[in-house]
Amino acid sequence: MTSLRTALCFAAATLVLGGMAYAQRAFREYPPLEGAESEGPLPPDYQKPAEFVFGRLMYPSNSLFGRGGNWKEGYSPWTIDYPLGDRNFARLMRRLTTVNTRSVEQPIDLDDGDDIYYWPFLYIDTPGAMDLTQAQAAKLRDYMLRGGFVLCDSFFGSREWAGFENTLKQVFPDRPVVELSADHPLFHTVYELNQLRQVRNMRSMRRFGPTRGYRTDGAVPHWRAILDDDGRIMMAILFNNDLGDAWQYADIPEYPQEDTNLALRLGVNIAVYDLTH
Repeated sequence: MTSLRTALCFAAATLVLGGMAYAQRAFREYPPLEGAESEGPLPPDYQKPAEFVFGRLMYPSNSLFGRGGNWKEGYSPWTIDYPLGDRNFARLMRRLTTVNTRSVEQPIDLDDGDDIYYWPFLYIDTPGAMDLTQAQAAKLRDYMLRGGFVLCDSFFGSREWAGFENTLKQVFPDRPVVELSADHPLFHTVYELNQLRQVRNMRSMRRFGPTRGYRTDGAVPHWRAILDDDGRIMMAILFNNDLGDAWQYADIPEYPQEDTNLALRLGVNIAVYDLTH
């Protein structure tokens, strides 16, 4: 498995290639869009370094959920399921694996110089609401081409896919989105996930019942990806799925335990795939 030294070498190499060195951003917190039910206490060891850090992309948003205020100050679509989902996943990653995992997430702003290159794993929540500038899209593309890994999650239906696709055309206009087959290593890196099904959205279940997708055209789950020239996943796309909700509500009896179990196992597989590919 990749060592901490390897992860740090990745950051150093990309900083050199970037031409200018910027200081690595310290941990920071922002107000979550979903309010109190997403807020969690700050773990006592949040300042300790680790091999795996859950990076969360900050981004300007389109009108899908309303633009709201200044996305750089939080309370924006990028903060959905944040920070409790991130910290629950980190806590269970530490319990279920031997990977040295930091107990808190790292919000990452593409405008912060070369900071993104310090964090080899990047999570994008609600990517259908994302509206990157050309410069931000170019940096995100460069990050993945240098070896960074991106997980897109928590979006449903044709409307949200269209919003995501608009941004994707900026990031990778010449690379296709492919469907991942059931035998792909992503589903077998740690756990053998031979029967994948939808990881459901809490708000949808509260509104429509436990068997409904987020929208009528969001009921069929898809596991998609963008690959590099060697066939490695650069961007994993979990469409019509909501791992973020499953992590966020892991301790809430109202949320189905089978969805939480699948989301945690799939999250572990994705993180270990990133560290070993």
